[in-house]
Amino acid sequence: VQLQASGGGTVQAGGSLRLSCAASGLSFSSYAVGWFRQAPGKEREFVAGFHRGGSRALYADFAKGRFTVSKDSAKNTMYLLMNGLKREDTAVYHCSADRSIIFSSLQDAERYRFWGRGTLVTVSS
Repeated sequence: VQLQASGGGTVQAGGSLRLSCAASGLSFSSYAVGWFRQAPGKEREFVAGFHRGGSRALYADFAKGRFTVSKDSAKNTMYLLMNGLKREDTAVYHCSADRSIIFSSLQDAERYRFWGRGTLVTVSS
């Protein structure tokens, strides 16, 4: 399993970015997938994700109403559209996958076996 996140960059506060996570060696029908982020000096935190095969997304409270996670099974790619970006959204964003996670554990980074190299998002004021 390999995951590759891309799409990060520098954007002004209030702007938007769309991140992509290209996956290989897995099927979204069999794996839970998620986005996490880690800001300097902070713990890694859950952003959004899907249970394996699921169409219902789970969001962290800070992401609700601003971020939208989606996936394209034909392209084996997951996306994270981020609108209304704030300075506190500055972080390295990672995508992750695991085939054994139940829905209630989607937010637990320790449960994920596979991680991609992150992409840096910097929000300037």
